[in-house]
Formats: sequence, C-alpha cells, structure tokens
Amino acid sequence: MSHDFLVASWGSPGHLGPTLTAARQLRNRGHGVRFIAREDARAAVEAAGYSFTTWRRTPSFTPIAPDGELMRKAYDQLLFGPAAARAADTRDEIDRAPTDALLSDIGLFGSALAAEAARIPCALLAPTISFRPLPGVPPIGSGLLSPHTPEERAEVEGANNRFIAVMNEWLPMLNEARVSQDLPPFDHVVELFDRAARLLLATSPALDFPADYLPENVRYIGPLLDNSDWSKPWTASWPLGSNRPRALVSFSTTDQNQTDALQRTVNAIAGIEMDAVATLGPALDGATLRRPKNVTLLPSAPHDAVMKEVSLVVTHGGHGTVSRALWHGLPLLVMPMGRDQDDIAVRVVARGAGLSVPPTASEMEIAGALNQLIKEPHFRVNARRLGDAIAGDIKSERLVGEMEEIVRARRIADERLLQS
Repeated sequence: MSHDFLVASWGSPGHLGPTLTAARQLRNRGHGVRFIAREDARAAVEAAGYSFTTWRRTPSFTPIAPDGELMRKAYDQLLFGPAAARAADTRDEIDRAPTDALLSDIGLFGSALAAEAARIPCALLAPTISFRPLPGVPPIGSGLLSPHTPEERAEVEGANNRFIAVMNEWLPMLNEARVSQDLPPFDHVVELFDRAARLLLATSPALDFPADYLPENVRYIGPLLDNSDWSKPWTASWPLGSNRPRALVSFSTTDQNQTDALQRTVNAIAGIEMDAVATLGPALDGATLRRPKNVTLLPSAPHDAVMKEVSLVVTHGGHGTVSRALWHGLPLLVMPMGRDQDDIAVRVVARGAGLSVPPTASEMEIAGALNQLIKEPHFRVNARRLGDAIAGDIKSERLVGEMEEIVRARRIADERLLQS
C-alpha cells in the first residue's frame, strides 16, 4: 500500500541532502513525497522531482538570548522562535493535500506540533548524532567522550542536565506555539522529542557512543548519503602508476572561516611524499590559496569517485563527509570547527579510525598527524570495520520501514478508537 508523506526540511546543505535521500528511498518503495522547506531549497527539491512549498509566515517572537551567545541565539532564531509560524505553515500544507505522516527535520519544532494537532504520525529526523539527550551519552556540542568511570558518568550526566536546562528556558515560547495549534502545554522541552512517533538517528550505531538505554521511539537508521547535486566532474590529477599516499581535503560547504586552516593543511601536505586534491566548496568560491605541486585545488568534485582513489580524508568533521569516508574504509584527520563537529571527531578517535587536531593546528602538527595516519595501519583497519557496518546500515534502508510502521500503527489506533 502506498502512502503520502510530507517532508519538512531545514534546507541547508547538511540537512537537505539527507532529507532528499530519505525522500528517494520512500519514492522508490512506491510512496508519494512532497516537501516544505525554505525557498533556497526549491531548485534542488524540484530538480529531484518532488513538489515543493515554502514557508509563508514571518516568525514573530520576543528573543530570550543575550547578544554574543551563538547557541542561545540559534534557539531564538532557528528552533523555538519560528515554531508558531512553521506550525501554521506546515498545518496548512497537511490540510491542503492527503498526508499520511510527516517526516520532519528534528530542528523544525513547529512542524512536529502541526502533525500532532492534525493527528498524523510524525517522525523526527536527526541527520547526525541525537539532538535529544540520551542517557549515558554526552550531549551534542559538548565534545565529551563516552563515560567509563563514575566520575566520567557524573560529568556526562551534569552536561546533559545543563543542556536540557538551557532548552527549558525556551519552554514558554514553545508552549505559545502549542497553544496556537490548540495543543496543551508541555511540562518539559524533552516531551517534544518523546511525543513524536519516531526519532530517527541517521548515523551508524557503530560510530556513535552507546546509550544506557534508548527511549521507546528512538531508532538508528544509518547515514543517509547521496551524491551532491552541485559537484562537477572530476579527473584524477596524480601521476599514473604512482603508489604514493593520496588524500582528499574537504572542509565545510558553508562558511566556517576555514580558509586559513585549509591553507595550513595544504602547506603541510607540500612537505610530505603524497598527493592530494582539495575541494573548496561554495564557501571558498574565489578564495586565493597558494597551491603546491602535489595538491590540486578544485571548486568541487564527486566525493565518492575521489574516495575510491585516496588513502585518507582530511575534513572539518561534518557528519556526512565523515560517514562517507568511513563507508569507503578511509581513515580521517578531523579538524572540527563548530556545530556537532567536535562530537563527531571524538567518536572517530575513540573508534580508532582517525586523529583529530584543532583548526588552529600548525603545519607541523598537521603534517605529523598525516604521517601517523599513513604509517600506522590500524587506522585503516578500524575505518574498514566501521565502513562495513555503515554499508550494512545504508543497504537496509530502515527509514522506509519505520515510516510505513508509524502509518500502520496510527491506522490501527484510529480503528480501535472508532470501535470503542
């Protein structure tokens, strides 16, 4: 039986790609899919063959965050502040066309409220590690390791409690959005995640730190990887027959002030017997970089094709790039620059699949880490092990089964309600 799914996507590169992959998996199984997202996602969504609508209402809220606190400003401007407007727009789209379930980016809080108000099941999609704190797992943004000692467990528990306490400062704003959809208020922000039919973690459990237990609605579905739609064709630039190590260097597609870090990385590679290709991405379009003979600089390249020919990957630690590199069995040098990247870096290091240095690392430090990755085979062995697990995750396409299940469960519940 085919279903009609509405996908609410954040629209930024790290979020739109996974939701497009999810949509493709659902469509391949015979289901109908349409999108609601910000306007700059329209071209990519429509090029993939999905109908598209964008947000119409302008968010209106009284900010809570003080100036200079970036994470709190994100709560204001991205997560909680727009919730009422996003809820109204999503509800309009749910009412406009048949909708059996909503697949919503985990950060679009308002879309989840609209689904609840419309009495359709909602699955929240996390395109990286969980934004909802999980028991025994360090919260996103902390960069903490998985705890093993009582002291470490106490540190992680304290970090989770602080993370939740900060989110609860925005509970009144979230409840205003709930009232706008005729929903009762929450007592706690975490209810937002637990009320959803599913919280789907689009990462591999082989990479992530294990939780003490998973909430009833949480499922790991593995990374959602697809080719980017803006990469240009690529031809290998290294000498034919060369057996020197090779690297792909790829930092963020968005601006994270990565120019200096990329230049230091390129300079470090210049002094090593190896070859490399560095993809600049849209954020560094037009940037002036000094290029040594053994490094090729490109605006973009299809990473799957490049990764088939390299020995290792240097990256900022974006979840998609890291998962793709591990899928190809490649060890990583991670230079985290913010967001969830410190958390991804500590997982790579903890799994023995790579090393991490700060983005301020010197050329000597970067060169030392690269040489270690080249010379010590256990990094590749561990990366290959993770890659095998990720390949199994990807092949399973668990997202489709979970989406079909929440529709089935809701229909059974509705039938029982009618019979009672």
